[in-house]
Amino acid sequence: MVEVIKSYNSKGWSPATSTNYSFKDETGQIWVTKSGIDKSIISVEDFITVSDHGESVGEYSNVKPSAETLIHCVLYELFPETKFILHSHGPFPVLVSIKLQNEFSVEGYEIQKGFPEVSSHVTKTVIPVISNNQDMTYFKQELSYRKSQLNNKCFIIKKHGTYAWGTTLFEAKRHLETLDYLCQCEFLNTK
Repeated sequence: MVEVIKSYNSKGWSPATSTNYSFKDETGQIWVTKSGIDKSIISVEDFITVSDHGESVGEYSNVKPSAETLIHCVLYELFPETKFILHSHGPFPVLVSIKLQNEFSVEGYEIQKGFPEVSSHVTKTVIPVISNNQDMTYFKQELSYRKSQLNNKCFIIKKHGTYAWGTTLFEAKRHLETLDYLCQCEFLNTK
């Protein structure tokens, strides 16, 4: 996970101290990145344990988790099979989202098959776009309401970034990278 995060940082997907990442260990404990850390030098010590409600717990109870920890907790609750969640601030999803309302849709791209519900490039793939908000309870309500639309295991937050998840790190990476690639293609195609 640390190497994936460093790789994403080198792509420009986590500028400054942005983005957050989490995983569930074999006991079901949620581990999330600390708030305000430089992802270019992230280490295993930068992950802390949190409760299902997003508060730091155990030996980390005095350490501040990422501001968006509740989004991770909601995704683990909605999709219990999830083990890894990745959050990116890649520029192309951010730029594409500026003109979008509730969804990002594409068709005809071979890489669409990187999503779990897509078996052919000739289908239309729809990814939810959610308005940005500093109130994390908004995301809990919105994600719960739009759960049926999250079948491709990812979404875009308008002018913010992307979230993707999976049962393995490879699966979460595939969903995030597929979404980023499609956003890049669509953005460059409209120029």
